[in-house]
Amino acid sequence: MPEHWFRELGMQVPVVQAGMGGGLSDAPLATAVSRSGGLGTVGILPPAAFRTALVETRENLGERPFSANLLMPFVRAAHVAACVETRPTVVVMFYGFDAALVRRLQRAGIHVWHQVGNLDQASRAVADGVDGLIAQGVEAGGHLGGNVPLRDLVPAVKAMAEGLPVLAAGGIHDAHGAAAARRMGADGVVSGTRFLLAPESGAHPDYKARLLAADETLRTLLFGLAWPAYHRVVPNAATRRWCRKRPEGPRWLQWINTLTVPARSVITLAQVAAMTPLQRLSIPLYSAVSKTRDMAAGDVDVTPLYAGEGISAMTTMQTVEEIVRALASGFAGGDA
Repeated sequence: MPEHWFRELGMQVPVVQAGMGGGLSDAPLATAVSRSGGLGTVGILPPAAFRTALVETRENLGERPFSANLLMPFVRAAHVAACVETRPTVVVMFYGFDAALVRRLQRAGIHVWHQVGNLDQASRAVADGVDGLIAQGVEAGGHLGGNVPLRDLVPAVKAMAEGLPVLAAGGIHDAHGAAAARRMGADGVVSGTRFLLAPESGAHPDYKARLLAADETLRTLLFGLAWPAYHRVVPNAATRRWCRKRPEGPRWLQWINTLTVPARSVITLAQVAAMTPLQRLSIPLYSAVSKTRDMAAGDVDVTPLYAGEGISAMTTMQTVEEIVRALASGFAGGDA
């Protein structure tokens, strides 16, 4: 793997902003990260809004690189068409596989990476012909692909990646964490929560305030309506009420969340977001939709407050430029 592989993509430093869906990482955040020399990512949105965000990002950046996130349980043909039309430099797939989709994107001149949480997923992604891998440790915020610590996952994925770039994701938020990822053998770093706490992110101010005050996270299944997957969040009133006995939440709730999976084929992401104000502490039917800046105040106690394990160290906001500079410095050896 060439040491400066990222420069071939037009990046100045091997720093990637994670694709946080539902509007948490939209065009302004992705634009700011790419303008700072890293790779900004537009997270998945309803198809029309996703296309609009990609078009805006492309217009903002010109020939600078950026990325798009395809969260596979929610991908529709229109999402793929938007990527083919706007041609982000990279598309990152997560939580599902589709070899034909990989080939279609590559034919459009797009590099395809896959985020993986264990070796089985990494092997499948390599077999599908992807151009790079993101090794997501269990320390990561948001939805999790596995339960393997980053320190174990990165070297294992690197050993079987057949020369592909392997980026580290999960709890990386400062120069020290980036330096540790480099020592693990990573070719670059991916950060989500740290960028979420930037003025440019789409997170609601109430959401950001809760993260800045947080000192712990919880790995749970509570916010799993129609998507019963593990995710890491900052505790709130909903988790305190429904996760007292089991971090995952009540067993009966997991059954309900699983039964609602088929609804993903008929209910759009926009409709799910519209139902967020109906969520109540007394009825634990909670979707994966988090609070974005365009939503009304309130609801932070019944929506997921996604955050990685490093949240206790994040007590102030930082600009995107400051974050990219710190991560890049650490990865380059500035925090040995």
